[in-house]
Amino acid sequence: MPRRKPRPQQSRRRPQRVKDVLHGPGGAGGDAFRCVGCRLDVPLVAPGTGHRNHCPHCLSSRHVDRRIPGDRAADCGGRMTALSLSVRQDGEWAIIHHCLSCGELSANRIAGDDNALALMRMAVRPLADTRVPVRALLAL
Repeated sequence: MPRRKPRPQQSRRRPQRVKDVLHGPGGAGGDAFRCVGCRLDVPLVAPGTGHRNHCPHCLSSRHVDRRIPGDRAADCGGRMTALSLSVRQDGEWAIIHHCLSCGELSANRIAGDDNALALMRMAVRPLADTRVPVRALLAL
């Protein structure tokens, strides 16, 4: 199998927007939110992300963004569970969340303080599934 050509170091992704969103009911500002899954108080400031909306402990989230990270324009507001992981072309990991209210799927960048054990459990979950042949996964 031929190897891919090395890509230039410049990223084609847009830079992150300035964090000017308001959290809470009625647009109330704050510096933390309470997780809908484990009830942990989560600070909004996190290394590696500008718009935190998932818990670093249990990786649960709330459906707050519609299209753009940080827009807080979703009307649903339902609980989102961490379904799986995705690796982007630049090697960055993203958590795939599934909304339990409306069924929408969304990708959310991992943060530097996310629970490494929870992330690894999610990453190796397909290998533990007996319905999927492990040889087929390893051949990818």
